Amino acid sequence: MFVDNVKLYVKAGDGGNGCVSFHREKYVSHGGPDGGDGGNGGNVIVRVDPGTNTLLAYRYKHKFIADNGADGKNSKFHGKTADDLYLPVPPGTVIKDAESGLVIHDMSDGEDFLLCKGGNGGWGNTHFATATRQIPRFAKGGMKGQEREVIFELKMLANVGLVGLPNVGKSSILSRVTAAKPKIANYHFTTVSPNLGVVKIGEDGGFVMADIPGLIEGASDGAGLGHEFLRHVDRCRLLVHVVDISGQEGRNPVNDISLVNKEIKAYSEELSSRPQIIAANKVDCIDPSADLTEFEDFVKENGWEIVYISAATGKNLDTLIALISRRLSKLPPMATYDTEYTAKPVEERKTQEIAVKNVNGVWCVEGAWLENLINSVNFDDRESLMYFQRVLKNSGVIDQLTEHGVKDGDTVDLCGFEFDFVI
Repeated sequence: MFVDNVKLYVKAGDGGNGCVSFHREKYVSHGGPDGGDGGNGGNVIVRVDPGTNTLLAYRYKHKFIADNGADGKNSKFHGKTADDLYLPVPPGTVIKDAESGLVIHDMSDGEDFLLCKGGNGGWGNTHFATATRQIPRFAKGGMKGQEREVIFELKMLANVGLVGLPNVGKSSILSRVTAAKPKIANYHFTTVSPNLGVVKIGEDGGFVMADIPGLIEGASDGAGLGHEFLRHVDRCRLLVHVVDISGQEGRNPVNDISLVNKEIKAYSEELSSRPQIIAANKVDCIDPSADLTEFEDFVKENGWEIVYISAATGKNLDTLIALISRRLSKLPPMATYDTEYTAKPVEERKTQEIAVKNVNGVWCVEGAWLENLINSVNFDDRESLMYFQRVLKNSGVIDQLTEHGVKDGDTVDLCGFEFDFVI
C-alpha cells in the first residue's frame, strides 16, 4: 500500500503546574515557600527515516499527542519533563498547514524539525517570594503545548523521472538500470505506485530515478493514476519521456508524447518546462519498413534528444544512462520548497486570539492564552487577584469588552471563571 498524502492533528504536551508548598520541619519555625516548578511538556518533532518511502504509518492513525510535563512537588522538587514525540517520515516529505495549504517545512534537508513546542512548566511559589511578600500562596500553571492540523505530502527525491503512457516500458527500464524490482506485466496500470531506484555510475557517481505510474488523458483532472502521483516529479531535474515506438498497439508516438506533455503542463507550467529526453522503447519489435520521419522531425522541432532503446533486450540502455548523466551534470540542483507559513508573534496573538460573545445575558470570553492565565491565579489570594486584573488591563481584554458593549455589573465568563464586570 502506497500512501503519500495524509492529514494529521498534532499536539505538544502541556507544561506541569507549579506547586504551592511551605517548608515544614521540626525546630524550623520560618521554613518559607518551597514549591517546585512543573516539568516542560513534550515536543512534537518530525524526523526523516531513510528506510521508508511511504506515509503508510499514518494511514489509520491521525491524532498524535505528546505527554504532559509532571507537576512540581514540595521541597523544591521539579516535575519531570516529558519525552519528545517523534514522527518518522520518508525523505522528501513536505509539511503543510492544513487550513491554508502553505508550506511549513521541507524535510528534504534530512534534519529534525520542531513541529509543535511543548508548554513550559509553571513556576512554584518559591519564585514569588519577596521581602514584602514572604508567604506567596499562589504558583504559576503550566503553559499549553502548541497544537495544529498539518498535511504530510510526500514528493520523492528523484533526479530523473520516467514519464509516459501506461505499458510503454517504464518499469522495465527501471528494473534494468537499477536494483529496484517493480511489478512488470503486459497490461495497463501494472504500476500503481511510484518506484525509486539508484543508478550507479562508477565508484561514487550515480543518480536516483523514479518510475511514475502511467499518465492518461485527463490525468491532471484526476483521471487514472496520474493526478495522484504527478507530485512525485515535482523535484525531478530531468524527465525521461518513454514512448512505445513499435506501434504494436496502434498508437502514434507523436500523439502519445503530446498527450502526456499536455497533462504535465496542465498540472504545472514550471514542471512542463523541465528538460526532456525521449526514450523510444521497444525498438526490437519495430517493423523494419516503418517510417519514423514524422516522429524524428517532431522531436527535433522541440529540441529534444532521442535514444532508441529496448528495455527487454537492454539495447542502448547504457547510451541512455550516459546521456542522462551528462545532462544532469549541467542542470541546477534539486528543487526544495521554501517556508511559506509563518505563525503570528505571541504578543500579537494575545489581543487578537480572543472571542467575545453574549450567551443568555452572560458575556463569554474565550482564548487559549487566557486559560493559561487563569491556571496561574489563586483567586483566594489578594496579590494574585491583583496580578490577574493587571494582565487583563494591559493585554487589552478590558478594552475589548468595553468595545463590545459590556457595562458595569454585567456578568463575564472568562474561560469558565465568572465575575461581575467593573470598570
